[in-house]
Amino acid sequence: MSSSPLARALALSCHPIPSVAVTALTAGLAALANLPLDRGVMVTAAVFTGQLSIGWSNDYLDAERDRAVRRSDKPVASGAVTPRVVGIAAAVALFGTVTLSAALGWPGGAAVLVTTACGWLYNLGLKGTVLSWLPYAIAFGMLPAVATLSASPARWPAAWALTAGALPGVAAHLANVLPDLREDDATGVRGLPHRLGAKATALAGAGILLAARR
Repeated sequence: MSSSPLARALALSCHPIPSVAVTALTAGLAALANLPLDRGVMVTAAVFTGQLSIGWSNDYLDAERDRAVRRSDKPVASGAVTPRVVGIAAAVALFGTVTLSAALGWPGGAAVLVTTACGWLYNLGLKGTVLSWLPYAIAFGMLPAVATLSASPARWPAAWALTAGALPGVAAHLANVLPDLREDDATGVRGLPHRLGAKATALAGAGILLAARR
């Protein structure tokens, strides 16, 4: 496989839209927290590599399930890239996250690692339980803290900011899973949205977003 198709396959396999969205949100939060430019860039890069590791690990761990339901939108399932390559990419990205988090120091780096760990725990099994929403709630809720805990002096954001992050995080989980309910059911994934059903999941997601705006 030449480098260009491989790069494209890896880019599609990292779940680019949510990865870029979370990274952009982090950059905005870093600016709002008045972080110095170099520190803001480091925080954003740490979150970005964490998102890459989460996306690639998801496709690596779900390779067999995605093939079973013929997920043509997944590069690993379609054969555009091998699970081994995606797994290596996930490990390299995770190493980058740990390295950048260590450079950030305590407690900002620890906050980045918490958000990244949430994504990995989801991929490693929580996605198939009634607590599938929890990693999203914690990770999105912690994003404002990633910025403020990386400031000098470090500080926790207001409680409303944590809640304002957590609620859209849960809604994002419900919306993300909704199109894949049938395929997930076929491969034994039974997270909260699968137990609620499509209609209740859609209504719950809308209700949570409305509550977040209040």
